[in-house]
Formats: sequence, C-alpha cells, structure tokens
Amino acid sequence: MKKAQQNKKNGQGMVEYLIIVVVIALAAIAIFGVFGDTVRMKMGGAVAELGGDDSEKDAALSTSSEDFLRDMDEDGAQ
Repeated sequence: MKKAQQNKKNGQGMVEYLIIVVVIALAAIAIFGVFGDTVRMKMGGAVAELGGDDSEKDAALSTSSEDFLRDMDEDGAQ
C-alpha cells in the first residue's frame, strides 16, 4: 500500500516539474518574440562596429527579423 502511494507522489512531482519547464519555455519564447528585433539589431550593430564596415551595419539595422529570415539562403547564409 505504501509503495503505491510513493509511486503516485513521484509521478505527481514529475508532472509538476514538467509544468514548470513548459511555463519557463513559453515565457522565453514570448520574451524572444517581443525583444528579438531589438537584440538582433544590437548584436548586428556590435558585430558591424567590431568588423569596421559601415555598409553591413546599416543593412543589419534596417531590416526586420521577418525580412532577414526571408532573405536567407537554404544553408543559412545571407
């Protein structure tokens, strides 16, 4: 009897853990969706500054994420 109750508690703990993981994953996806363009623009600006080429910096800052993904080749290069 005690063994059956212990198995139920272990299963309940696993379900609770999975619910927490799913909530955190959904929050991360939502945050990335909201701030994705901002992060990409800042990283593009930093990379262009370190590279020293102003034309790439302007191109990275002027396109949205949707345009950037649409213009990518099949292999992931632009």
